[in-house]
Amino acid sequence: MFYVLSKILDVALTPLAWAVALVLYGVVTRKGSWPRRSVSLLGVAVLVVFSLEPVSNAMFRALESQPLRTFRPWVTYDVVILLGGVNDDRVAATWDERAYNNNNERLLETFDLLRTGAAKNAIISGGNPSAARSQKVEARVLADQLIAWGIEPSRILVEDRARNTHENATESAALVRAHAPAWTTVLVVTSAFHMPRAYGCFRAEGLIVDTMPVDYRSFGSAFPADMLPRAEYLEESSAAIREWVGRCVYRLRGYSR
Repeated sequence: MFYVLSKILDVALTPLAWAVALVLYGVVTRKGSWPRRSVSLLGVAVLVVFSLEPVSNAMFRALESQPLRTFRPWVTYDVVILLGGVNDDRVAATWDERAYNNNNERLLETFDLLRTGAAKNAIISGGNPSAARSQKVEARVLADQLIAWGIEPSRILVEDRARNTHENATESAALVRAHAPAWTTVLVVTSAFHMPRAYGCFRAEGLIVDTMPVDYRSFGSAFPADMLPRAEYLEESSAAIREWVGRCVYRLRGYSR
């Protein structure tokens, strides 16, 4: 039930949904013309504001301001946990080709850790939100990619049940404990904006981990921002809002701390 509700909130908690709701309200309300026009204009304003790069960048900047990087380069980690969210299963299923999204640095960094010996083993955590969309779960796709790049299959464990960050932590923690006491040093790799929530989930599971945030999205004030509204910035603003809400909901449910 929580998984289904979270997907409904993904749609409802977006500036586009707010803008559409305000404009529709302004159209159907029977009040005077000025209130109707004001509500409709507010809807347009919401759409424009969240489509600006300075706004989306500031939102991601806030998410990434404390990325929780505790990676220790002098440590050889027993296992690195790669959190899914990298594979675009719809494109992959359509064209029967590998297809990765903007989170692909998670996969690249995990490969580098295994390649250089900074990590001995890897847990690839990630199932498919909808099994009907793809014949291969994400964790298996990413594991196959690492193997194709030369990583020994014996060093990779596939965790293919998790559908969200909470399940990433619970399923991965179970695998780590199953390999105790051989596995004591654990490193988690995920996007910088996502790391605080992910780290909180592993803490809630009682698992001590180090963290390596990657895939930074924001930039500093020294670089000029695009001042024209664009659909890509609207999507980035929406993603940032979803992450903020996700952090709050996870804390309220006790999934993260």
